[in-house]
Amino acid sequence: MTIDQMRTDLARRNLKGLHFILASIVLWTGILVVWYFPLAENIYTRNLFTFICTAPLMPLAFAFSKLLKAEFSAKDNPLNNLGILFSINQFLYILIAMWAYAAAPTNMVMIIAMIFGAHLLPFAWLYQSRAYLIMSILIPIIILIMGYNLPAERVFILAATMIALEAVFATWLTIENRSLAENISTTRKKSA
Repeated sequence: MTIDQMRTDLARRNLKGLHFILASIVLWTGILVVWYFPLAENIYTRNLFTFICTAPLMPLAFAFSKLLKAEFSAKDNPLNNLGILFSINQFLYILIAMWAYAAAPTNMVMIIAMIFGAHLLPFAWLYQSRAYLIMSILIPIIILIMGYNLPAERVFILAATMIALEAVFATWLTIENRSLAENISTTRKKSA
């Protein structure tokens, strides 16, 4: 199998990671709740709740993969490990958000959102996806501009923006997945 065939196989079987994007919508909804409702007045407590909201990503993504009938992990595809590496790099960047927790607490949500958006870039290559490419650039830029200009008491607007951006992203990936399935189906009919 060529590298492009492996990329196409992984994109098809994993539905281009759509289950992770849907899970992130749930996480950002939790972050919106933390910042919109007065669950805690202390910014450090809200930031702690924000970190807690990010914790269930993997189990939620696994649940969405089952609902979508996508493979959570295509272990027999050699590029699967590369996808895992692309995901793990985000954990290293979370150290920046941990620094912000103490040093720049009003910017922590903005930093987490920018990290999330930027970490999508390598998936553009892996899944041969224009959606990943565009969103990996747009998310950090939009969030930086908004975060820089929003007062601290309006952080919930960043979370709401992330939900909207993720919904657009999920819709775009759904369209890409349908197109991929149609292309594979057409190719199989031609070769039969």
